[in-house]
Amino acid sequence: MDIIFHPASSRGFADHGWLKANHSFSFARFYDSQKMNFGALRVLNHDRIAPNMGFGTHPHDNMEIITIPISGILKHKDSMSEQWLKVEAGEVQVMSAGAGVFHSEMNASSIEDLTLFQTWILPDKQGVTPRYDQRHFELSESGVLQVLVESIDDFKLENSLKIHQDAQISRINLSTGDIFKYTLKSDSHGVYILQVYGSSVVLNKKLGKRDAVGISKTSSFELVAENDAQLLFLEVPILE
Repeated sequence: MDIIFHPASSRGFADHGWLKANHSFSFARFYDSQKMNFGALRVLNHDRIAPNMGFGTHPHDNMEIITIPISGILKHKDSMSEQWLKVEAGEVQVMSAGAGVFHSEMNASSIEDLTLFQTWILPDKQGVTPRYDQRHFELSESGVLQVLVESIDDFKLENSLKIHQDAQISRINLSTGDIFKYTLKSDSHGVYILQVYGSSVVLNKKLGKRDAVGISKTSSFELVAENDAQLLFLEVPILE
């Protein structure tokens, strides 16, 4: 079993005034040769965006982009529809950039900050037709793993969002003292775990808020919630 521990304090940080961003992996001006990716997981950013501000129109290609608003409302427009769409906290958004797409991301509020997680996953297919989807997910009861995103080639869960990679993004809410066993889809996968809030212990590693641990070369592992907690699991192929 391989384990890497990324405390929250080790993330890159950029303060642009209107944008305060934490980078789990090398991104923009933050570079760490030991934090380029975790398998097919290339980017995991935690952004705080000021009211009425955001990212103007810019291009992407051959990347699976997943956005999870934490608070506030995201406003999105892309070259597939040219319509502004709102994505609220409780929803998840996916965009397969594929052969190429332009999009804009803005804070839809004029008074409140927008906070979100955004992750980029390397696709297993190049040049696909770009696609977009979003969905609301009710929080599941404590101890129940909730799958948010899975492969477009995997139709086990009708309500999950789909991407072009044999990956799975899920989350779980745990109550104090809960023990949860996570089983990976494949021995060739690894899972990057982000402690959204609360604290837990994973393989003798204590995770506080926004701490993360990457686990690979195992089929399963257990974690224990030290107090009420939420964790995000990003399971991806470990690329050679």
